[in-house]
Amino acid sequence: MTRALRFALTLCMITLAPTAAVAGAALAVKSPRPGVLAPLSEPYAPQIRPSEFVAGVDNPWLPYKPGTRFRFEGVRGKTPQRDAEHVLHRTKTIQGVRATIVRDTVSERGRVVERTDDWYAQDRWGNVWYLGEASYERRHGTLVRAGDSWEWGVDGALPGIIMPAHPKRGDAYRQEHYAPGEALDQARVLPRLARLTVLYGTFHNVLVTSERSPLEPQTEHKYFVRGLGEVAERVVKGHHETFELVSVMH
Repeated sequence: MTRALRFALTLCMITLAPTAAVAGAALAVKSPRPGVLAPLSEPYAPQIRPSEFVAGVDNPWLPYKPGTRFRFEGVRGKTPQRDAEHVLHRTKTIQGVRATIVRDTVSERGRVVERTDDWYAQDRWGNVWYLGEASYERRHGTLVRAGDSWEWGVDGALPGIIMPAHPKRGDAYRQEHYAPGEALDQARVLPRLARLTVLYGTFHNVLVTSERSPLEPQTEHKYFVRGLGEVAERVVKGHHETFELVSVMH
């Protein structure tokens, strides 16, 4: 190797080293915990930048690939119900963020009683944010806009986290904040379940979250499987309500 070639290689290594260090530092940056991004404390003022969101929702605990359909069956009170979730190909832009639309349709005896379009978006760390919902319920034979509908930026409504990037036991975070006290859901991550059997199958290492609102006297547990999403939900305090995943169509 000539002296000139050795000099050129040394210069190249010196030039590339800072760049590699910067790249490594960028990869090492981790998402703040959900309790920091969407704290339960008041006043609630999450720091959200549209530039920090990505296209689509592929969090492994809550993947929403457009075209996917989930079907749940269960009971509310004493009434059997079916709950169909459809990840639409359409999106909705809210405060500069392109949100994935998940249409949730609840039916009783073949008749739709509730229909909700939920709007979700994922930040660059992998946290899935809940940006609002357009909810309708049947009254006197007609679907009408429900009072708990809300949208980030409208009448002071603020988003929250629906699924952390890396959920850990004890994480507590706000899921939504719609003043004056219409939607204040919050969640906490519970210990994992070693095994859970639902109508769709048997799963292991199941993520469990506990959800409640200071506006309602009930607590609900939701169960998630990595790579699949939600597989069950059960009201554990309050009225009787339970749903289990029956089928998934891509």
